[in-house]
Amino acid sequence: MKPVIFGIAGPTLTPDERAFFAEAEPAGYILFKRNIQTRAQVRALTDSLRDITGRADLPILIDQEGGRVARMGSPEWPAFPAGPAFAALYDIAPMSAIQAMRANGQALGLMLGEVGITVDCAPIIDVAQPDTTEAISCRTYGAEPMQVAALGRAMLEGLAAGGVVGVVKHMPGHGRAKVDSHHLLPTVTASADELAVDLEPFRTLSHAPMGMTSHIVFEAWDAERPATLSPTVIADVIRGAIGFDGLLMTDDIDMKALSGTAGEKAAGAIAAGCDLVLDCWARMDEMVEIAGRLGPIGDAARVRLDRAMASVGALEGDFAELIARRDAFLALV
Repeated sequence: MKPVIFGIAGPTLTPDERAFFAEAEPAGYILFKRNIQTRAQVRALTDSLRDITGRADLPILIDQEGGRVARMGSPEWPAFPAGPAFAALYDIAPMSAIQAMRANGQALGLMLGEVGITVDCAPIIDVAQPDTTEAISCRTYGAEPMQVAALGRAMLEGLAAGGVVGVVKHMPGHGRAKVDSHHLLPTVTASADELAVDLEPFRTLSHAPMGMTSHIVFEAWDAERPATLSPTVIADVIRGAIGFDGLLMTDDIDMKALSGTAGEKAAGAIAAGCDLVLDCWARMDEMVEIAGRLGPIGDAARVRLDRAMASVGALEGDFAELIARRDAFLALV
């Protein structure tokens, strides 16, 4: 097994993809809008991915946070609210917001599990700042670490109750980035003392089964390398100060914050201490390069992967009832 999660080009596997995936044996896959049409089609696609490997617990990921970060949408699936809706409720009724978020996460889990998706890249537990890039601020759970952690925990618990693994992101914190790492490399100049605020939700949820890095340079820790490629940040901050011992994956290595070829970036992330590389765009030449640069998944990473995928049980709950419960709480705002 290679320590990489690959994207897929379309709504069905091509013969070339099927042959390559069978040979490369990536740890998992991630779906995007280009892969999503109908319930029956997505279920057939995820079943075909499991058939290649014979792994019932195969990680099949999606970014389904709610709001504008949603790969499954109308008319086949309902829209879900983004983080700020729950943050607004938390301001007036914290326990109601937590219950709303738990119901929201469980409904998301049921929706994803129905079509064979096993991992949701949520919750986002970056602490918002006044000048946080809009790419993050429109998705956050607030500016107060305890609130962010409480809502993040509720989302993780809800997803697990719905039969899906959650991923906390973006370690060690994306809230101080003033530019979008999809396009530029952010540099954070805050001191280590100031950054303690950013770490707090991740420390509270250090038991999370999976986590995702950020492509950000933190001058207080490593002025030369972004977190994804920094052995110092991964060992001393994510594994050390935060205490995270779950499966650590990169954010998408195709994002413009990182430089180099796909294979160079993938190899650099694994060398820095990431467990898995996330490569989303299904470009066959890049996937071949990555597979050629990476050795087998490490023993510790495989243990973390297996533990994460075993962390949830069967799907539970009634989708309509969960949505109605969530919406009744959100109507209080």
